[in-house]
Amino acid sequence: MKRFILTFTFLLSMKYAQAQQEMPLYPNGVPNAKQVPNTQKSVTDKNGVLRISEVTVPTLTVYPADADKANGTAVIICPGGGYAILAASHEGSDVASVFNKMGVTAFVLHYRLPNDKAQIDKSIAPLQDAQQALRTVRKDASKYGINPNKIGIMGFSAGGHLASTAGTHFNKQVGEVTSEVSVRPDFMILGYPVITFKDFGHAGSRINLVGQTADQTLIDEYSNELHVTKDTPPTFLVHAGDDTAVPVKNSLEFYQGLQKNGVNAELVIYPKGGHGFGMNNKTTKEKWMDNVKNWMDSLGLLTK
Repeated sequence: MKRFILTFTFLLSMKYAQAQQEMPLYPNGVPNAKQVPNTQKSVTDKNGVLRISEVTVPTLTVYPADADKANGTAVIICPGGGYAILAASHEGSDVASVFNKMGVTAFVLHYRLPNDKAQIDKSIAPLQDAQQALRTVRKDASKYGINPNKIGIMGFSAGGHLASTAGTHFNKQVGEVTSEVSVRPDFMILGYPVITFKDFGHAGSRINLVGQTADQTLIDEYSNELHVTKDTPPTFLVHAGDDTAVPVKNSLEFYQGLQKNGVNAELVIYPKGGHGFGMNNKTTKEKWMDNVKNWMDSLGLLTK
């Protein structure tokens, strides 16, 4: 019996390891980086949320969909946290498991948190990482059984700012790592996103990314409602009307820009729910990820 249990446990651990393959985003060394010790910390708070801080070495973790369900679509997930921490479970790994049930292969991106001590230019570090993640997944699409034209990006809160930046700034690859591989996401999913760095945005995210004294040019550069075009990817947004941390105006402005430019977009606004509810807004019985599934299906993203 003991031998059976040990064998069974070993097989389970192998399956678990296969489902969570964490890899360095830059195998040959992190660009735009200063030589500093890796002081990354992980803490689970009283609500069971895994909070990761001081990320200076970015990683990408793949959660492959089961072969019998896989439809060739992939999504890169950017947890939120004000560009100060990563809410890595309820806005990261938990979300990946839901996508797997849809047949979608998920990648959770632990992007660098802006830090003057760790980066030469902290303002581009997260976008560098998001673009590198898109590059990596698209370049290795066949390895993961992915259609290179069905790769999206998702983000929550400040992770939503990062995702929407990737979806509006793809014509300019930032930093020293570039390639001919497209860094344009094929679709975006934004949960209570920080969209703007103007007065109705989130001051903490803005200060952490571009600093307290950023000039208007830099503020406008990262106010993503100003950069929506007809080439912006189809976008799904969800927000709560009573969100006091990141006002719903962020999603409204972005949605209006998408509509103006004829981009496929869906916006779900709940009366209540506040900020940071992840996939589960406790003020409603509705599961907004069901809306995401229906929207993705309407785009042909869940068809093999």
